[in-house]
Amino acid sequence: MAEDWIYLGLLHYPVYNKQKEVVASAITNLDLHDLARLSATYQLRRYYVINPLELQRFLAEKLLLHWLEGPGKEYNWTRTRAFELVRIVADLNTAIEEIKEASGTTPKLIATTARKTPGQIGYAQMKEILKNNPSQSFLILFGTGWGLTREFLENEVDYILEPIQGRGDYNHLSVRGASAIILDRLLAIDRNQKSGQNNSSKGVGK
Repeated sequence: MAEDWIYLGLLHYPVYNKQKEVVASAITNLDLHDLARLSATYQLRRYYVINPLELQRFLAEKLLLHWLEGPGKEYNWTRTRAFELVRIVADLNTAIEEIKEASGTTPKLIATTARKTPGQIGYAQMKEILKNNPSQSFLILFGTGWGLTREFLENEVDYILEPIQGRGDYNHLSVRGASAIILDRLLAIDRNQKSGQNNSSKGVGK
C-alpha cells in the first residue's frame, strides 16, 4: 500500500445529462471494473462509488459480492484484489468522514472536468502538491453523465484540474479513459529518473 492518502471517487450526483439537466446517473459495470483496477494499479487507498439511488447501490453491491465472496473470487483473483478497494456509499459526506477517520485529516477534494473553468490547476502543479503533502488526504473526484455541475465545482471542491487536451477539438472521453490519463499524470513513477538510474547502473557494470 502506498504511504500517501489518495482516494478516488466516482460521483453519480450532481451531474448533467445530455440536456444539461441535473440528474443522478446509473452505476455501470465497466466503471466499477475499470476504475477498481486503476485504483489498484496506482495504489490508491480506496475507490468510492457515490450514488444516492438505493437500487443502484444494491445492484452494485451484488456485483461486488460475486468477485469478493462468490465464484468470481476463484475465477480471477486479480479482479478480487481490485474490488477489495471499492466502497459504495450514498453521498460524498460519507466518503469524506470515512477518509477523515482513516487518515486523520479532512480530505482535499480534487475535481475533474472536461470544461474550462476559472482557477483550474495544471497537472504538474497538482502532482507536486500530492508529493509534498503525504500526510494530507486527497480525494480525486470524477463525474459521470455529462460531467459534474458548475455549482458543485464552484462551491464544493478545493482544486479543479485543467481539462485533458488532445490534438484536436474532440473532447468526449469516457470517465474510464479520462481517469486513466489523469491518474497516470498525477501518480506515475518518474520514468526519466528510473531510466537514468538503469543507464547509470549499466555504465558502472562496464
